[in-house]
Amino acid sequence: MKNPQGFSLYTPQQKPTTSERSELVDFLFKELGKYGDPKKDISNCLKFALAESEKSLGGFALVYRNENSEIVGATIINETGMGKYIPDNILVYIAVHESTRGKGIGKKIMKKAIETAKGDIALHVEPDNPAKFLYEKLGFTNKYLEMRYKK
Repeated sequence: MKNPQGFSLYTPQQKPTTSERSELVDFLFKELGKYGDPKKDISNCLKFALAESEKSLGGFALVYRNENSEIVGATIINETGMGKYIPDNILVYIAVHESTRGKGIGKKIMKKAIETAKGDIALHVEPDNPAKFLYEKLGFTNKYLEMRYKK
């Protein structure tokens, strides 16, 4: 049975069913588009949030459903365990169904994620991603330039 309209919160203590998990990964893969990752990576991120992977500290996933019980927005947040020197949490994925973008769903999800998270939240956003403006309106700041070295 699909969850009713509104939020579903998945945590290490309250895990999604196999079908809910698959639906969430498929949704994020499709709706993230060019800003996304392969399904395997999204699935691994969810496992980390649900404390199902080695060295995981947990986190949570939020799913928002419409009146037809269809996913219209979702996010996955992982705990970092480094709250004394970087944010306690990292928002890894967030997406809103393309047919509902610009209707406040992303803002609703972000506010619920901020309320649910224990501690500060970091996120990475591409400079051309329109969601950047939402994050700024909610109080996120761009303090650093991220640099990566890949072996």
